Amino acid sequence: MSAIEKIMRTAPVIPVLVIDDVADARPIAQALVAGGLKVLEVTLRTPAALDVIRRMNLVPGAIVGAGTVTNKEELEAALSAGAEFIVSPGLTEPLGRAAIRAGVPFLPGIANAGDIMRGMDMGLHHFKFFPATAAGGIPALKALAAPFHQCKFCPTGGITEATAPDWLAVDPVLCVGGSWVVPKGASPAEIEVLARQAADLPR
Repeated sequence: MSAIEKIMRTAPVIPVLVIDDVADARPIAQALVAGGLKVLEVTLRTPAALDVIRRMNLVPGAIVGAGTVTNKEELEAALSAGAEFIVSPGLTEPLGRAAIRAGVPFLPGIANAGDIMRGMDMGLHHFKFFPATAAGGIPALKALAAPFHQCKFCPTGGITEATAPDWLAVDPVLCVGGSWVVPKGASPAEIEVLARQAADLPR
């Protein structure tokens, strides 16, 4: 089993985190890990993101990665901050080659057959289906996955607590990405409850 597949199989849900204040990083990570969600994707959408990764890395049990990585420079910055895996919204050859050279577990975004074929040409077989709902939902993923039976997926984008079980029931789906487990303004106690519910989802 590849390193990225082990990460994807750790829990049914990978929290997709957009954190503005680095002071929130550790309490959120502690709550998520306590609730059973150890794999944490910190998106590089805020100025605090790299410091958030550094702070979350201090939480025992947390497996902290960087999301919304779009180029080699962001990849290098994320790795320097201690990111243990990399998630991108799409797949370009420069980014894909750089991630492979770095030897880091890499989950690139795909939305069509051409994206998957580009990834497979690089030796990649694990992908983020993004934006999952806007790109056609479960019927689109099933249609895409059929000719690429060796590939596994993590749908992300528009997935909710209510729809996650339907996605997880799709055979090539190993996990889903979602932001619902950390609603804006939620307390650590509330986050832990949501994390526990997400960690208990069947797959």
